Amino acid sequence: MSQLSQRPEAPIVGQRQRHESAAAHVTGTALYTDDLAHRLSGVLHAYPVQSTVAHAKILNLDTSEALHIPGVIKVITAGDIPGVNDQGAKHDEPLLPVDEVMFYGQPVAWVLGENLEAAKAGAKAVSVDYEPLESLITVQDAIKAGSFHGIQPVIQKGDWDAGFEQAAHVFEGDFDFAGQEHFYLETQNSLALIDESGQILIHCSTQHPTETQDIVSHVLGIPAHEISVQVLRMGGGFGGKEMQPHGYAAVAALGAKLTGRPVRVRLDRTLDMTMTGKRHGFYASWKIGFDDQGRILALDAQLTADGGWSLDLSEPVLTRAMCHIDNSYWIPNIRVAGRVAKCHKTSQTAFRGFGGPQGMLVMEDILGRVAPQLGIEARELRRRNFYTEGQDTPYFQPVRHPERIDAAWQQVLDSADIAGREAEIAQFNASNPYSKRALAITPVKFGISFNLTAFNQGGALVLVYKDGSVLVNHGGTEMGQGLHTKMLQVAATSLGVPLSSVRIAPTRTDKVPNTSATAASSGSDLNGGAVKDACEQIQARLAHVAAGKFGVPAADVRFAHGKITALGKTEELEWNDVVRDAYMQRIQLSAAGYYRTEGLHWDLARMTGSPFKYFSYGVAASEVEVSCFDGSYVLRRVDIVHDVGDSLSPMIDLGQIEGGFVQGTGWLTLEDLRWDTSDGPGRGRVATQAASTYKIPSFSEMPEVFNVALLDKAHEEGVVYGSKAVGEPPLMLAFSVREALRQAVAAFGPEGSSVTLASPATPEAVFWAIDSVRE
Repeated sequence: MSQLSQRPEAPIVGQRQRHESAAAHVTGTALYTDDLAHRLSGVLHAYPVQSTVAHAKILNLDTSEALHIPGVIKVITAGDIPGVNDQGAKHDEPLLPVDEVMFYGQPVAWVLGENLEAAKAGAKAVSVDYEPLESLITVQDAIKAGSFHGIQPVIQKGDWDAGFEQAAHVFEGDFDFAGQEHFYLETQNSLALIDESGQILIHCSTQHPTETQDIVSHVLGIPAHEISVQVLRMGGGFGGKEMQPHGYAAVAALGAKLTGRPVRVRLDRTLDMTMTGKRHGFYASWKIGFDDQGRILALDAQLTADGGWSLDLSEPVLTRAMCHIDNSYWIPNIRVAGRVAKCHKTSQTAFRGFGGPQGMLVMEDILGRVAPQLGIEARELRRRNFYTEGQDTPYFQPVRHPERIDAAWQQVLDSADIAGREAEIAQFNASNPYSKRALAITPVKFGISFNLTAFNQGGALVLVYKDGSVLVNHGGTEMGQGLHTKMLQVAATSLGVPLSSVRIAPTRTDKVPNTSATAASSGSDLNGGAVKDACEQIQARLAHVAAGKFGVPAADVRFAHGKITALGKTEELEWNDVVRDAYMQRIQLSAAGYYRTEGLHWDLARMTGSPFKYFSYGVAASEVEVSCFDGSYVLRRVDIVHDVGDSLSPMIDLGQIEGGFVQGTGWLTLEDLRWDTSDGPGRGRVATQAASTYKIPSFSEMPEVFNVALLDKAHEEGVVYGSKAVGEPPLMLAFSVREALRQAVAAFGPEGSSVTLASPATPEAVFWAIDSVRE
């Protein structure tokens, strides 16, 4: 067992601990970025002037009337930017447009006011003349016009033509499915202020403080060391705060630079929904071949991601979707081509799963549609195609521990009494013509690590004070997912001190530099490795101090629960006393830790390699009941078994599994993003721009019975304390809900009905699917 994976006796990791901010969350005392503005005086409020067309030339931008509004201090336009006018990952995304707007709602200027009302009034007074240009709103619009941007990668393995020739059954189809609004509780938010030396401090709700620092640096044309970004905590992120916050932070910093006063940028819900990117919708076309036993022989597919007006993170989202189209299934002969559609709407961005859910959804939709045509139960068709030992992915990465898919699958079958309940469901359906029930079970195999290998590194700074208390700084950000809680447990375990002795500091770029985004489910792996490294450096120094007192080699010294012991000795030392002695001996009591994920390599040009450290596995069974009158349905029961390795913090992990599943259910069944595709004046406008028109899951959509278990005996070698990532993989467990709906719809039709189901499978979509199978 590696040192990174090995746990000491009686570790703090693995214990059920509540979220470190739980009490502050429920009592309302937890501070967020916008709360800090109220502690400052002279804060200016920023409000955008939004484009009222989807695509147009800017003929004239007149700000003069706005400056006459009482309380308006400044109107920021592209001409005020001293550095590079760009906020994007690919340098194709102007912070403010110069002569062309690219989506309905795009900010063309920002008004700074003494209060929000003055800023809003000023924004209304800004006059913009447009010359409308042709606009492409849907993926189909872009495909028809040949409008694409970025790379067009291809994954190829085996001989897919020969595979189709050998296939006993060949099916073809396509699938157009929607994206998803992040709908984090805390909207995009930045607060910038400048001190007496000209140093800029930005409080920002961002998952990637270093990249926020980078973007602000080049927008203002100043070096990064003049900018510090702090993240206290976020009220949710889900990927929507990986790239999207940088421009708003840059506006706040530019406003502070121009006026010398603190500037606050906080989007209300409608601004956030009309200005920020979403999960990428996709259009997929496919052809698949099976042998007589229902085993996949060949797949040929094309995935087209709806990228929006700029690239943002669309290229890595696309490649991850392509790398996950196999999900948990062995495909010996495969060709997958990808491309990014360029449309005139918000630039779509990272969202929990980062393309993985979209790729996996294509495969699950295929299997759900063709199973009745093959005459094989969908559950059995999936099982027959699971990866086994010695097989590798379409991009040639060996699949380690594939037996865990079978283990989780069997655990769900047994614990959820699938066979018994299926018999009950058949009896119910036979006696109920207007309601039908169904139960579906689906697997998840999800790769963990960033697509870009360079991002797979993390840093930490651990400080031990003379009284023995410990302060941990690390490069990850807390967005409610419990990362700080896990890092506290890692530090306490590594140092051998009680959890109460350790505190986490807010994430800051002037404490831990060059951080990677808290994304790709890598937060615990990267930052946990770095925290452990820093703690072990300090512990090694203290071991020498204690060894001198015991009269033993340092290797014989042990740390646990705030006590220090030695092999063969009966006495014990207090942690605090040894720390104090170390200080008196001028022993360094702080350390910078570092971690890099080993064993990764990826050739983007050839789409081959081992981009992932490991795979996370999971299985979910969902039971639904559907009414034929209106397509409404109830999620009756969910049973999940999920692989998190040796959990760092079981209660945190269970919460992430539950939350991820529910968010995935929202994407697949409720959250219906709509843009105006008419030729009227609102063309390109986001029509679902508030909670009144965009439905996210609530308690009424939660399953009546919700059982979640962690996979037993799932230690992962080479990862911090044998744990595995948990943030993204559970979202894909929700495929089981959509597949249960498909099977319930099929029960309204003749035996062996193949159901084509929209995504999201809203009650309306389910109603029309029922209507279709009855015909």
